[in-house]
Formats: sequence, C-alpha cells, structure tokens
Amino acid sequence: MALAAGSLSSHFTTLDWVIVGAYLALTTVIGATLAGKQATIRDFFLGGRKLPWFAVSGSIIATEISALTFISVPSVVFRPGGNFTYLQLGVFGSFFARLIVGYVLVPQYYKREIYSPYDYMGHRLGAGVRPMTTVLFALSSLLAQSARVYLTAEVLLVVMHDQLTGLSSQFGLNPLAWAIVLIGLVSVTWTLIGGISTVIWTDLMLFIVFLLGAGIALVTVILSLDQGVADFVRMGWQAKDSGPWGKFTFFDFDADPRRAYTIWTAVIASTWGGLGAYGTDQLLAQRIFCCRGERQARWAIISSAVGQVVTATVMLVGVGLYAYYRQRPLTGEAAEVVAANTDRVFPVFIVQEIKPGWTGLIIAGVFAAAISSMTSILAALSQTVMSAFYAPVARLLGRSGDPSDDGSGGQSVLLGRVLVVFWGVVMCFMAYVASEIKEQYKSILDLGLAMAGIAGGALLAGFALSFLPLRIDGRGFLYSGPLSVLCVFALIWHEQWAFQTCTILAIVLILCWVGHLLLGGGAAPAVDDGSRNGIRSGIQTLLLLVGIGLMFAIQKYGYWDGAPGGDGEPAKETIAWPWYIPIGSTIAFLWGYWLARPARRPV
Repeated sequence: MALAAGSLSSHFTTLDWVIVGAYLALTTVIGATLAGKQATIRDFFLGGRKLPWFAVSGSIIATEISALTFISVPSVVFRPGGNFTYLQLGVFGSFFARLIVGYVLVPQYYKREIYSPYDYMGHRLGAGVRPMTTVLFALSSLLAQSARVYLTAEVLLVVMHDQLTGLSSQFGLNPLAWAIVLIGLVSVTWTLIGGISTVIWTDLMLFIVFLLGAGIALVTVILSLDQGVADFVRMGWQAKDSGPWGKFTFFDFDADPRRAYTIWTAVIASTWGGLGAYGTDQLLAQRIFCCRGERQARWAIISSAVGQVVTATVMLVGVGLYAYYRQRPLTGEAAEVVAANTDRVFPVFIVQEIKPGWTGLIIAGVFAAAISSMTSILAALSQTVMSAFYAPVARLLGRSGDPSDDGSGGQSVLLGRVLVVFWGVVMCFMAYVASEIKEQYKSILDLGLAMAGIAGGALLAGFALSFLPLRIDGRGFLYSGPLSVLCVFALIWHEQWAFQTCTILAIVLILCWVGHLLLGGGAAPAVDDGSRNGIRSGIQTLLLLVGIGLMFAIQKYGYWDGAPGGDGEPAKETIAWPWYIPIGSTIAFLWGYWLARPARRPV
C-alpha cells in the first residue's frame, strides 16, 4: 500500500529523527566499548565467556521479543476476535521450557568448551552431523528472522515514506526493498564492530527501551480515551466476539488442533518447541555459552522469563488501540494503510498520536530491535558455519582447527566477518521473500513463529538422539532431519507446486541414501559390520520409503477445507504452527533412530 506523500511521515518530526540517530549512535559506541577488543574467535563468538548473567538475560529477552512481538502483538489483540490467549504460550510453555533447559541442557553444554549445540551433537553422533545441523539451523533462522526484518521494514515505510520513495524513483527497487537494505546495512555494521559481546550489550539497552516504550504507549493510549481507564476496561470487556472476558480473555480450552493459542498448545506444544528455541537454536543458545559458568548460564535463561511483562504490556496496548479507534475511527490514508495490513496499526498510532520525542524513542527501539535480531542471527550463522566447515578444513591443512586457538585468531575473525556480510545479503533477500508469503498466516507474528518450526523440530531431535543413551551413530539423522523438514513443509502447503517440490526433494533424498549405502559411508565408527548387512540395509531402505510415503500422505490429506478464499476456492486449514516442532521432532527422532547404525558413544 503506497502512502500519500507527507500525511503520515510528516508527523515524524526533526526531533524524532535526532533521537533515533542519537540512540543508534549511542548504542553503537557503548556496545563497542563494552565489547572490548575481539582478538580471537573465542572473543568474537563467545564474548570470552566473561559476560554477566543479567546482560545475557536481557539479551535473551530482547532477542525473543524483537520488533515482531513489540509491533505485531498489539495488532493480534486489536483485530476482531483478538484477545490475551497468545500470552498462554509464554506464561506456561516457554517458562517450563526454560526450566528444563536450565537444569538439563546447560550442565551438558558446560562440560566442555563448545560454541554451539551442534558442536555437542557432532561430538556425540559423529562429525557428519555437524554440517547437517548447521544447514538446518541456517534454514530455520533465515525463514524466521526474515519475518522480523520484513515487519520492521513495514514500520520504516510508514515513517520514511517520502525518503524511501525518492530512493526508489532515483535508483530503482521499490520502497520496501530499500527499507530492508537500510536495516541490513546497519545490522551488518553492528555485528562487525564487536561480535557477540556488542550484540549482547546492545540487546540489554534495547530491553530497557522496550520496557520504557511499551509503558509510554500504554499510558498515552489510555489517557487519549474519553474516560481514560474506565473506557479502556469497559470497551475491552464488552468485546464479546473475543471471548467471555472480551479482549481480556486469557484461557482457551478449545481442543481444535487448528487453533494456535490454546492451553493445550501452551502446555504441550509450546513447552516442546521451547526446548528447541532455548536449547538447540543457536540464536538463543549462543548467549548461554557466553556466561562465566554453568550456574550463571542457568540463571540467565530462567530469569529471562520476566520478558513476558513486556509482552503483556504491549497486549494491553492492543486493547487500548481497540478502544481508541472505536471512539476515533481511522480515516483517510491511515485507514487505508491499516486495512491493507493490520500489523501497521501500532506504528500508525505511534507516529500520529504519541508526542514528538517519545515517538522517536519508540521508533528507535523498534529499529534497534530488528537490527539486534539480525545481528544476533548473523553472528550465530557465521559461527556455526565456521565450526562445521572451516574447522575440519583447517585440520586437514595442518592447523589446529580449534576456534579458540589464539594462533588462528586473526584469520578466523576475518573469515567470520566475511560470513557476516554474506549472511546479511541473504537475510535481506529472504526478508523480501517473506513479504510474498505473509498471506498464508493471520499475522506477521504467526508467520515468524511458524517459519522457525519448519526445521526447528529436526534440530531438537538431533539433540535428543545425541543426549539419550541410545548407542547409535548419526547416519540416521542425516536423512531423518531432511525428511522431517519435508514433512512439515508438506503439512503447511498443499498446492500443486508444493507437491512437485516435495517429489523432487524426495527423489534427491532417496538417491543420497542409495549412494550412501553403496559407498558404505557413515557418520561414526560402527561397533560391528551389521549395519552393512543386506537385510538391515533393506529394512532401513523400506523404512525410509515409508517416511517419504508419510510425507506425501500429509501433503495430500493433512488439511481441512475452510472458508472460501478470494478466488472462491475453500482455504486449506492445517494444524496450528505451535505443533510444527513436536511433529517435526517426532519424525526426525524416530527415523533418525531407525536408520542409524550401532556405534560407540563418546563420553
């Protein structure tokens, strides 16, 4: 939706721009100063393992909340039928997951110096597993984080319409693409300045801005109502299309698997998925590795649950927006902008209704959130790629291959910086792709969280296979991981193009399996030669074919016909996105075990 020149962006004053620029500059200077000198790859990716728990906790909160939550959650409550049921996922599911990660996974990670959960999996299941988990993590991260960057680009379109339109007319590319490029440039610069230490310290500052911004927005919207708090409570309570308590409805006991925000998805699916998010997704897990010890790491991950306060606050903002725009309905350009994309309702309110200065601070926090999320993922992607691919090559060339080796520090840090730039370009491209598939989900919030689940289940299964005393190698996971991703992909999309894509990738998977058997390759030394026995290979091949058949069955039958869409055809409704990780991890775990070989398990 194109914005009419000046009518929205003109509300963003020079003072606001000064505050945005000052905040970004101050954050950059403070982050770089606190990060210190990044002499070795250990400093660049682990912060020298000297960061305090409260900084790590704040970084986890800021990364988890991000612009996606801060901007999109108010729109989830604001829209027809919206309420507080989303908060169940954090209050129950993510809190339970944090406890399990803190007391079960963290002790395992701190037994040795590792840089990612994938180092742990590779050590336990065999070297071949590390590249596979790195690829899965890259896929999951690019899909999930691209939605966050795209959402912030939408905010930038509201605030900088005239400037972005000018760039578009002068140099080509549409305004959305320019917004994404600007976010990408700042994000890459922040990451290059000081690695993970800069990211964590700037995240801590961002968390403080989130708290302040959410509070300012809530107070502003309530004071703008005719009768203040009385109107806020009354109008929110009377929105009975949202539930028995109106917009304030918190519990949803509906057992329909198509509903994303129920007590069942919170306690079961969100807890299950949270284990993957906090324990095996390098985006958040990398922060755990930066603490001074196991105890501090445990406290950092558990204490980060207080971030739900920010989520609850911006949900209250959503109630306030609902009440405010019922008293003063959107008109003109603002109405057109919000009608085109409901996720824009909070940015429109910020720009039009919040006083100059405060507007700049809140928008600065939104921009910083997207930049912080992107810097986090750039650092994590670069680190995992180096551990999976650079270290083995370095060992072959006679170097230590140990990222913590000071002798390889200069070369390793240089390569890490090159990878940061590369992934920055890829992320900007994926953010633009996200704008093309957003219609598949009710909100950008759902889009971002759902995309993380496509490959997140496979990563969680990889950890379970390596953690449990199963005495198997990683060969099965090399195939069950991709099979899991295909099954979740088939669960989401049921069109003809999706069937063709699944068919091509299934053929590739079968050919790789056959080639693997013929070459007799494996991910770890076998205890005996039983895995090469013709009978076992035949049974495992049959099991792989059964898994592929399951994927095609899901693609063809894994949906319900919903209400007709814009083309008159019934919409295809499938299982809600919180169940993606439980489904994907179950498939990856079972086939990872069935297709594996017996092997000695390292300590």
